[in-house]
Amino acid sequence: MLKVNDQITIQDWELTEQFVRSSGPGGQNVNKVSTAVELRFEAERSPSLPDPVKRRLKRIAGSKWTQDGALILFVQDTRSQPRNREIARERLAEMILKATHVPKRRIATKPTKGSVRRRLDEKKKRGEVKALRGKVE
Repeated sequence: MLKVNDQITIQDWELTEQFVRSSGPGGQNVNKVSTAVELRFEAERSPSLPDPVKRRLKRIAGSKWTQDGALILFVQDTRSQPRNREIARERLAEMILKATHVPKRRIATKPTKGSVRRRLDEKKKRGEVKALRGKVE
């Protein structure tokens, strides 16, 4: 079981792990041992996540989100299979926790009359300076 926060816990049956050979350092070990982990979380069908969290998670996941609504994380950071597995679960928990945060709604504002006037005055002054740069007749 993966505990994300007080409200969200992901059951083990929702996660699928597959171990494959990883690239990178490791010498002969890399050719013999499957240390990289591919963690698959069926997020679209998960009863643990509310719909708004699923939508935000899809946006956060980007290319890690598949057509059928699964989130796939591939980790090959270390030479240890248990550590890679742990890192993948941590990353999944971080992504879900980030998706639980509701973004603050932006309120459009207008510039003050004083700031508009100052900007236009400055523009006028710059234009006059540039106009005086021409050839003298």
